[in-house]
Amino acid sequence: MSVSFDLLRTFLAVYRSGSVTRAAGLLALSQPAVTAHIKALEQALERPLFDRAPRGMVPTAAADQLARRIAVPLDSLEELVAGDLGDPAEVFGRAVHLGGPAELICARVLPCLAPMISGGLQLRVTLGLPDQLLGALADGALDLAISTLRPRRRGLRVEPLCDEEFVLVAAPTWDRDGLERAPLIAYGENLPILRRYWRTVFDTRLTRTPAVVVPDLRGVLAAVVAGAGVTVLPRYLCATELADGRLRTLLEPELPPINTLFLVSRSGVQHPAATAVHDHLLLQGRTW
Repeated sequence: MSVSFDLLRTFLAVYRSGSVTRAAGLLALSQPAVTAHIKALEQALERPLFDRAPRGMVPTAAADQLARRIAVPLDSLEELVAGDLGDPAEVFGRAVHLGGPAELICARVLPCLAPMISGGLQLRVTLGLPDQLLGALADGALDLAISTLRPRRRGLRVEPLCDEEFVLVAAPTWDRDGLERAPLIAYGENLPILRRYWRTVFDTRLTRTPAVVVPDLRGVLAAVVAGAGVTVLPRYLCATELADGRLRTLLEPELPPINTLFLVSRSGVQHPAATAVHDHLLLQGRTW
């Protein structure tokens, strides 16, 4: 039995993107054409390759096995068809769609990926909260997502990326003795990061109302550096300000609160460019 290159190419695009719509865009085909290719391949192999779900195409065990067998040779053939193996852009192939929290993406991820970008990596970044990003990942709109929460969705591969340590900080004009009267600068109205710090370090429930709420930790950092009050931030985000004296830590607990961030991808074989970014982030994340 022979199966055409086009059918396998379409299959791999749907498998990696998790979506007929996304695969159609990647292949410059219509959605009906992609659907017809998948049906033709399933008929030729006499087995289903995907379960059609509201959130996209869920690969079967047969699809996982087929992807493992054809991914490497098919990617190599794609490079040959492109006709320019010396071009780094062809080696990386299509753009990698990555999602994550704005602060980590800007402070750590983009600088980390800069050498790959200068070497030809095409990157498209989406900033957002975990539920939004994981939904986009499951739908095939993202290749990779960095989540501040451990996902529980089926069909996702979840790997620890790094730990972020939280520190209680303020400008030098504030000290710990003034903590009870210092304005609180918060990320959210319900004081999500501050409450956790108070519970873990002080063993008490924080019930105060924040003076300022900024839904971006970089804005929280700017307000605190300017002397507006106190807050709790990931140490990586304020390391420069702590080092040059614009901020000070008000407390150095023996066991500071720590949060694990996760690198999330869809289960199965990924596109080579996405795999390269995935592996590089996991390696570099150990030093964050």
